[in-house]
Amino acid sequence: MSMLSKEEFKIIFDKNFDAVRDFAFYLCGDSDMASDIAQDVFMKIWEKQDNLGKRNLKPLLCRMAKNLYLDNYRRKKLHVDFVERMKLIDDTEFSPEEIMISKETANIYTRTLEQLPEMQRTVFVMSRENGMKNAEIAEIFKISIKTVEKYINLTGKILKIKLLQNK
Repeated sequence: MSMLSKEEFKIIFDKNFDAVRDFAFYLCGDSDMASDIAQDVFMKIWEKQDNLGKRNLKPLLCRMAKNLYLDNYRRKKLHVDFVERMKLIDDTEFSPEEIMISKETANIYTRTLEQLPEMQRTVFVMSRENGMKNAEIAEIFKISIKTVEKYINLTGKILKIKLLQNK
């Protein structure tokens, strides 16, 4: 496959950037974040352009935007949750040992989630931390409810094993 020239890339960019940014805005509701996501999509397209082939790019670009949004959302959510847990710990009178155990547990939880496949991790976070229904998650990702349940159950088992190993 041949590499895109700058002119060909510019045509693809000009033709699709607004649609990708609009789709990202639909996902996140933040125009600055939507612009950042759209720019990241096109940076990835430029970097991996040899894999493009001769196909309709709009579905690919939107899928990339959704994946970047979900990655960003997951990272922010894990960070915010961790900070909130630490605030609770700091505001309450716990022994130094209890604080250390709590922080270690939070770190194990976060590290374990980060090591999971992206889809499995995202489904688990959307279900357990965001309270979304399995049917909603299945619809977003165009997967079956059984697959959503499988990801959630498997992640729960993995977390249980990791946390018990470190007790």
